[in-house]
Amino acid sequence: MANGNGNGGRKIRTSRRRRVSMGHRLRANFLTGLIVVVPVVVTLYLTWAFITFVDGQVLPLVPAPYNPRTYIDADIPGYGLIVFLIFTTVVGYFAKKVFGKQLIRLGEDFVDRMPIVRSIYNALKQLVETVLSQSKTSFRQACLIEYPRRGLWAIAFISTDTKGEILKRSNSGEMVSVFLPTTPNPTSGFLLFVPKSDVVLLDMTIEEAAKLIISAGLVSPPSHEEVAAEQARIARRKEQLARVAGADMSNDKKS
Repeated sequence: MANGNGNGGRKIRTSRRRRVSMGHRLRANFLTGLIVVVPVVVTLYLTWAFITFVDGQVLPLVPAPYNPRTYIDADIPGYGLIVFLIFTTVVGYFAKKVFGKQLIRLGEDFVDRMPIVRSIYNALKQLVETVLSQSKTSFRQACLIEYPRRGLWAIAFISTDTKGEILKRSNSGEMVSVFLPTTPNPTSGFLLFVPKSDVVLLDMTIEEAAKLIISAGLVSPPSHEEVAAEQARIARRKEQLARVAGADMSNDKKS
């Protein structure tokens, strides 16, 4: 009887472990699916919402001969966005010309005479210029710095060499300007001026470092040694498959 009860107890525990293991696997699969599906769905939704918004603002301004609503009782998704891109490109072309610069200068002088409008215009102009300048100039390299104290390391981005008054008054030798982003929102952070000797350069790309920050350390890129080892393993596997295929072809010819 005791042996039978013991076997029954082990079976119950084994069954429970299987159910728990199955639950863990289902939960892990679900979370993995979320990681894959959510970014795609959100990206598609935001893209569609942006296209719809631009179409709704631009299409009413398009003259009837060039508006698809004149000929068909339906909207063409993205048509307003295309018109907006063409219009913006044409405006940028003329803005580079001498008379275009003069018109812009006259318009800005007129806006500067209106207190409230001037503040809004200058704020929006500064925001757009900042975004565009960031898209033109990227960070130089990802790095590690000891922050907020010795022994604790934080990932950061080197923007440029420190120059001017800051370099002269710091008396710390060669320095670099470093942007230390916050997690999980890397668009905010701190600007630090760090001696070059205190900076540890990383081999990972800017994109890989950004993923590491946004994921709060969950998505860690492999080291270059690991990547090289994996590539070598794949190359060896391909060579083995090629030799096997060559041997099979040779045997077929002999037969």
